[in-house]
Amino acid sequence: MNTDTHPRDLQAPYAGLVAATPARDEDLRLRGVRTHVRMYGDAAAPHRLVFLHGLRGDHHGLEPIVANLVEQRPDLQVWVPDLPGFGASAPLPDGVHDVAGYAGWTAELLAAVAPGGDAVLAGHSFGSIVAAATVAGPAAGPAPDGVSVRALVLVNPIATAALDGPRRAMSAVTVGVHRLAAALPERAGTGLLRHPLFTRVASLAMVTSHDPDLRRWIHAEHDRYFSGFADRRTLLEAFHASVGTDVSAYAGRITVPTLLVASENDDVAPLPSQRVLAAALADARLAVVPRIGHLAHYEAPDVVARETAGFLAGLQATGEGDEQ
Repeated sequence: MNTDTHPRDLQAPYAGLVAATPARDEDLRLRGVRTHVRMYGDAAAPHRLVFLHGLRGDHHGLEPIVANLVEQRPDLQVWVPDLPGFGASAPLPDGVHDVAGYAGWTAELLAAVAPGGDAVLAGHSFGSIVAAATVAGPAAGPAPDGVSVRALVLVNPIATAALDGPRRAMSAVTVGVHRLAAALPERAGTGLLRHPLFTRVASLAMVTSHDPDLRRWIHAEHDRYFSGFADRRTLLEAFHASVGTDVSAYAGRITVPTLLVASENDDVAPLPSQRVLAAALADARLAVVPRIGHLAHYEAPDVVARETAGFLAGLQATGEGDEQ
């Protein structure tokens, strides 16, 4: 069971459901380093979904979706790793923490967790880019050995590069802050990236809920986990990867059934770009969560889980993805 607690004066809205969800921790050795993975659901459940978190997060951020999903689909076990250099996972010792580096690591993870190639791969935000790149494989050839999935689920997918999107001015400022952090001495640069004010500004920019208790809880979650990166190098490499590309760069090489879960008011991954992305994919379904922004995993995890469960049920009913 999940034993994490929240401040006593702050009610965690999904704490009961998360605590009631069977879970266990596993450590895998991938690319020569320790990877922490949290597995939710019945260990004997026949179906597997691997879910990649967003930038500066770890497995905790996806727990509200996962707990709802496992409740709705008890035949499903969900594996949520901490990406290398975040949470409890060690950084990559030699490779770069960019999309290619994370995609290669994800390929090894899939081979370890679902060697039969029967898993569904999911990703939220930056995790959506990594998931798409993993399935698409290199532009010059097929996906790496061992990469075979039944389908993709992309939540708040980055369909337009941040520097080309509606928040391009804010993105440019954020890029400037990261460049300053890179130019400063190691200790000062890391301190800037971990500064509570930087975290709070980012949190305020993304929250759309008008529920004061939910807003406070989301800010508290960001305060707890947003700075859980291993070192400055890891964070800077991952950040520049996150703003430098998007899922559309890989869309033409993705053939598996794909669910896009977009948010109506998401100005990080705006809805019009999601419709363009859906049209560019060979087999895509677009589900829109109303009235919220980029933090669907916090603000509407039950809706995301319901859309995902319905998509998975459709795969089973039609047999789609069975030959992937």
